[in-house]
Amino acid sequence: MYAEMTLRNEGMKVLIDNLGQVEAERFISLIIREPFDYTEWQKDLFNTMSVKELSTMAMKEYKT
Repeated sequence: MYAEMTLRNEGMKVLIDNLGQVEAERFISLIIREPFDYTEWQKDLFNTMSVKELSTMAMKEYKT
């Protein structure tokens, strides 16, 4: 129970830090409202990008 509460709190902190309070709440309500399969979404997320584009994006994120 404590681990779930900690995970939930950390997740909300990440969302708020990156999106802001309002957008974080909008994101949560969107996820709750619409059927969402993270595994399927993840499979198609970078489908249109080349390996070089993915590498460039990853290196950019790594540096920041």
